[in-house]
Amino acid sequence: MATDAPPPPEGSTDTRPTRPTTEAFLETQGSAEFGELRRTHRSFAFPLTVAFVLWYLLYVLLSNYAGGFMGTKVYGNINVAFVFGLAQFATTFLIAWFYARHAAAKLDPKAEAIKSRMEADA
Repeated sequence: MATDAPPPPEGSTDTRPTRPTTEAFLETQGSAEFGELRRTHRSFAFPLTVAFVLWYLLYVLLSNYAGGFMGTKVYGNINVAFVFGLAQFATTFLIAWFYARHAAAKLDPKAEAIKSRMEADA
């Protein structure tokens, strides 16, 4: 939350970092560095989201319209529908793990640099 309130008086025991002003947030939002951070996030998150939604819709559509295929036995009483259902869970966890690695490597350092600069300038 941005504020235009004055800083705490001298000798205050408040140890929280000073909050940047609204103008500082708007300036940072318009910066090339922030734009690069957003592009990096979007170029990863949007395609992966679209791919996962399409994968999920494929599962739903096959379940509704290809009952014979989905009912095909794979091993014992395990059929294709069950394997696809488990694959949905596996895909969800894989995407979460992949995103966490991406964020730690590419997003967090950029975001921390922007945050540190804003707190130092405040």
